[in-house]
Amino acid sequence: MKFGIVVFPGSNCDQDCFYVVKEVLRQSVNYIWHNEHSLNNFDCIILPGGFSYGDYLRTGAIARFSPIMKPLIDFAERGGLVIGICNGFQILLEAGLLPGAMLRNESLHFICRHIYIKAENTKTPFTHLYKKGQVLKIPIAHNEGNYYINKKGLRDLETNSQITFRYCSKEGKVTDEFNPNGSLANIAGITNKKGNILGMMPHPERSAEKLLVSKDGAVIFKSVIAWLESK
Repeated sequence: MKFGIVVFPGSNCDQDCFYVVKEVLRQSVNYIWHNEHSLNNFDCIILPGGFSYGDYLRTGAIARFSPIMKPLIDFAERGGLVIGICNGFQILLEAGLLPGAMLRNESLHFICRHIYIKAENTKTPFTHLYKKGQVLKIPIAHNEGNYYINKKGLRDLETNSQITFRYCSKEGKVTDEFNPNGSLANIAGITNKKGNILGMMPHPERSAEKLLVSKDGAVIFKSVIAWLESK
């Protein structure tokens, strides 16, 4: 089993992801420079957080054209597991691998703090070790995390159970009061229809050890490992 972490100019959470996979979960992992043209022998690809290409034009808009994206799209279309975290989520949206778009936070300010999210769909490779409705404490750090999609797109997400996480209270209450960035329907993470691509704004790699306040995020990576081991 092998993880790959794509590194773009401006990525800054790649080492965090590498540490969690290698040191915390004891799995094989390699960095993949954005100029690579192939993805061989990987089971799960992670697009980490950061500010790829300085967030010029739009977040993820330039990274979407990196050479690595064509083999990544092919990998995903073959059913390979892909996780996009924060900027990685934004890149997946720009590449059309996930539906919707990211807007500036409703407050127009960068937000960096712990929040709570609720696990909505626990039947994916990334979430099956959570209990449905489980509340997770996990940090966010973004300026453009306000997820948007049109009405039909939202209906499709709900019909296909593609919404994996929603922002909520400590008790699991999903209301505007506990929505940190204005995301439509409190959406914090979604998958594609096939369920093999996950995009989420919160940072699970920053909540994988008790030293970092919460270990809730580690379950996403553990779910992937258990899923792959069962195949």
